[in-house]
Amino acid sequence: MQQNNGLDKSQMISFAVLCLVLFGFMFYFQNKQSKEEEVKAQQQKTEQVKNAVKQTQASNINPNVTPNAIQTANLANNELKLEFSSLGGQVSKVELLKYKAYDHKSDRADLPLYLITKNNSNYGFQFKDKTGKVINTKDLVFSPTVTGNAVTLTANYNGAAIQFIYTINNNPKAELKDQYTLDFKVRSQGLAKVTSDTKADFIWDYSVRNLEKGRAQEQSHSEFSYAFNNYKDYDYDGRTTMEEEKETLNWIGVKQQFFSSVIEAKNGFTHSKGNQETVEEGEYLKKLNYEGFVQMTGNELNQDFTWYFLPLDLPLLKTYDKNFDEILPLGWSFIGGMNRYFFMPMYNLIASWGITAGWVIFLMTIIVKLILSPIMYKQHKLSAMMKVIRPEIDEANAKFKDADPMKKQQATMEIYRKAGVNQMAGCLPALVQIPIFYALFRFFPNFIDLRGQGFWFAKDLTAYDDLIKLPFKVPFLGDHLSVFALACTIVILIYTVMTSGNMQQPQQEGMPNMKVLMYIFPITFLFFLNTSASGLSWYYFVSNAINILIILVIKYVILDEKKIHAQIQANKEKPKSEGKFQKRMREMMEKAQQQQSTVEQQKKKK
Repeated sequence: MQQNNGLDKSQMISFAVLCLVLFGFMFYFQNKQSKEEEVKAQQQKTEQVKNAVKQTQASNINPNVTPNAIQTANLANNELKLEFSSLGGQVSKVELLKYKAYDHKSDRADLPLYLITKNNSNYGFQFKDKTGKVINTKDLVFSPTVTGNAVTLTANYNGAAIQFIYTINNNPKAELKDQYTLDFKVRSQGLAKVTSDTKADFIWDYSVRNLEKGRAQEQSHSEFSYAFNNYKDYDYDGRTTMEEEKETLNWIGVKQQFFSSVIEAKNGFTHSKGNQETVEEGEYLKKLNYEGFVQMTGNELNQDFTWYFLPLDLPLLKTYDKNFDEILPLGWSFIGGMNRYFFMPMYNLIASWGITAGWVIFLMTIIVKLILSPIMYKQHKLSAMMKVIRPEIDEANAKFKDADPMKKQQATMEIYRKAGVNQMAGCLPALVQIPIFYALFRFFPNFIDLRGQGFWFAKDLTAYDDLIKLPFKVPFLGDHLSVFALACTIVILIYTVMTSGNMQQPQQEGMPNMKVLMYIFPITFLFFLNTSASGLSWYYFVSNAINILIILVIKYVILDEKKIHAQIQANKEKPKSEGKFQKRMREMMEKAQQQQSTVEQQKKKK
């Protein structure tokens, strides 16, 4: 019987030509791509605090308030540009000055990045007056006054005064963490004469704006995030509802792929609940609604809050010491540890050499391969040994073709034992690769240092590349083909061809053909990678290309099949002591065979 021994020399040449074509294709589009990213050295300059209060139009949230009656006030520092509306006394606009949003029309990240604008955020404190009427501060009209780096908005209701005082740190020398912070104090006077409530209901409605290229990816990363137990514990919720009736939340935030809007209550939010709804198309990704209680002192609403409008940059998040670093979804436990203490530091170290992001990932792949090389070597050596003893396995299968399957399995295991082949050793590389893959799956779409970093035809390594546009949408694939995902699929198929030659075919009817399943896997992988971060596809393209080179080097340079065959024959002549695992497997098989024989004898008696 002819065996599949991997690739012959002509196939090796084909693989080399394919790699050259792919790399040539990539370099062609690199030169074709414009250099717009090099032009923008500095973004907008710091705007001074505006003391004038100007008129503006707004959506008619309160039908009793005309648009011309709504006023706005502004504050700014090096990182944030903020606008406040007199309707509800709310933050009505938040722009992060050092970042840009993706423009679907121009296919570039060149739009101002607004976390809040066009009334996508709407919040207020709700309570009942003594007549039972529900009052919400978001429906009240406030009068704004700007003093230095603070805006005071004052509203009156039945003789009671409510003030919202917002303060920003606009000192250019202030710490970076303070420049993403907005102090928010709520003060009331005379409210005790209006209400008997001892707590107010904080209600926050927020629609997540589409800021990134990959809509589906960004949508999946948009969710509630919150801390409790004095900032020690953290949780998130990407489902339709969230309920924390028993916990006191220290802060509640709406997380997006790379940014987050967070409000912290100094005395906490109680009886928290919320819901979220996915938006299928348009400017918004999700609608989230939150509700939680804050205490009133002597029926007066005197509480301190802080707003944070944050880029999800890990070093920055850690400086707050409020568990904000958990907002970044790098994976739980060991997976998150790999990203925090291995992949991120390694990326930053290599990037500090002045290398572009794509080549940083290339070098990262090589380093990971070098670390795993002893394990990979054992795997490929095992594969070579399996190929050498394949004729004996086939002979045993033919000999016990019509016999009990258990006997066939015992005979196969005996061949492995005599040859000194440990099948379990082949599982180790696969087990090692699983946490690495999941860690990288979390790393590439969440590492803000990669955001906006282009490589060849991929304009952003945290999103898919869509160089090949389709005239229609394909289910689960979309309206494009990612070249990086396509290239990765091709090398995985080649690797599969090279490694599937030693795979034993099913001997029993109804058993799945593992070779067919192995060929299907790369195709299904294309559907997954096509809408994922192109950085992930590039990493696995390089990784699998290196795997192919390793196999070729091991096969034609390092390992000698004749020597391996001689070693196996020598192993057969040596007395073999059974290991605990082998002994247990043999005893289990013998016991199962005994039970099967007993059952067959009982059937014959009947």
